[in-house]
Amino acid sequence: MKEDINNALQALHEGGVILYPTDTIWGLGCDATHEQAIERLYRIKERDPGKSMLILLDQEARVERYVEDMPDIAWDLMEVTDKPLTIIYHQARNLPGKLVASDGSIGIRVTSDPFCQELLRRFKKPIVSTSANLSHRPSPANYKEIDPAIIRSVDYVVKHRQDETPKASPSSIIKVGPGGEVKVIRE
Repeated sequence: MKEDINNALQALHEGGVILYPTDTIWGLGCDATHEQAIERLYRIKERDPGKSMLILLDQEARVERYVEDMPDIAWDLMEVTDKPLTIIYHQARNLPGKLVASDGSIGIRVTSDPFCQELLRRFKKPIVSTSANLSHRPSPANYKEIDPAIIRSVDYVVKHRQDETPKASPSSIIKVGPGGEVKVIRE
């Protein structure tokens, strides 16, 4: 795992795109503060630039750095969840416009995956996380289901957990409004 982290860090620092396991499904990622890397990630996925992507963080305490107004309910949701949870916050900050949704919102997941936590801890910045598939195609449930075109298009492919075959699933998604309103997007 150490070699994977070092190689992934090098790719991220150079503005590259990585293919990596997360606490949900395999993801494509890049430095969430690097506009050219984000643009490249959109091209790799063949994704409409108007559709935002989420970021991963290693600690709940870091969320406030990327959200203008942190609703109290979001802290409660993070505390009680027993599975991976992406929260969409209504007003992002300190992130490039290309990453933020047209309404100013941003999806953030605090990962519990040990690989991702160590990668994020050492990188010291958020990492984009989007499913490792072409847009409008199903998300891969494990590494073996990832399209070879995706694998060839990235700068580094993490070896850790490639042999795992359990069917992974995406995170739950909840949108939290400015007044603390909660809307379940995906269970």
